[in-house]
Amino acid sequence: MTGRRSPFLLLTLALALLVPACGDASDASGGTGATAKGFPVTIENCGVTTTYRRPPQRAVTLNQHATEIALALGLRGSMVGTGYLDDRVLPELRTAFDRVKVLSKEYPSFETLLSVEPDLVYGGWKSAFEEKEGRSRAALKKAGIDSHLNIEECPSGPVTMATVEEEIRTIAEIFGVPDRAERRIASLRTVLSGVEGRIGDVTPVKVAVYDSGDKTVFTAGGSGIGNEMIRLAGGTNLFSDVKGAYGDVSFEQLAERAPEVIVIYDYGDRSAEDKKRFLLSHPALKDVPAIRDRRFAVLPLSSTVTGIRVADAVASLARRLHPDRFA
Repeated sequence: MTGRRSPFLLLTLALALLVPACGDASDASGGTGATAKGFPVTIENCGVTTTYRRPPQRAVTLNQHATEIALALGLRGSMVGTGYLDDRVLPELRTAFDRVKVLSKEYPSFETLLSVEPDLVYGGWKSAFEEKEGRSRAALKKAGIDSHLNIEECPSGPVTMATVEEEIRTIAEIFGVPDRAERRIASLRTVLSGVEGRIGDVTPVKVAVYDSGDKTVFTAGGSGIGNEMIRLAGGTNLFSDVKGAYGDVSFEQLAERAPEVIVIYDYGDRSAEDKKRFLLSHPALKDVPAIRDRRFAVLPLSSTVTGIRVADAVASLARRLHPDRFA
């Protein structure tokens, strides 16, 4: 058979080439090797510069918003593992998520990461790359593994919807699927336009965020996505003067600023209902309008970070701040 290929072999090769075209389109990546359009791609990310010569084929995502961005961009087929979710994955992404290996309930060990032979680890929080746990970006690079950190963790200015869009576009660029990013961004903008059309020129509601804290209030400051969400929902963040995305203030300060609505971030071992009861029983807050009128809005933590849930979270918050506009 030297120099010739049998009809059977030719048929087998032809069928093999057809298989990707018959697969689930949501699993497809942007291409591989030298045939991938738009490569190489160089990304500067939180102080680390990476050149991707082809789309990652064996990615691991850590944290809810990183995982959901990847799944929303149809990258399930390029994922070999995930870990550390705060909530259930969005229903629209559940089928794809169920086909990805969950490496650990929280962060996997460095050894567990290595066991699935990833070519990229995409983390939502800085803690995904904790140096003392052996998962630093430098350690990954030494092992031949690229890394990417959600840019909310190293913003160049206030985190806004433009930041959300940039993150989605960057991940799509890394995987060679830019058109998918634009479709997802368009859907986010449609939701936000609908909210804007409803609330119009309403008088902003005075809002404060209660994330956690017994001695002090851990709240949303002026430079995080939480501040932007309140604004887009028709509210004013009473602690926008707090530097950073988050900060601690006293309960006396919370009382003095008299929020009309308190937004509770729901996550961890303490339920939103427990947080409500705590705030309602706190003696320093008894005269606060939000406490007196029992006006709370609850958002899961996964909706208050730079990910694909932000637009729907804004819509949910707007309904709580301005129920008359959504009647």
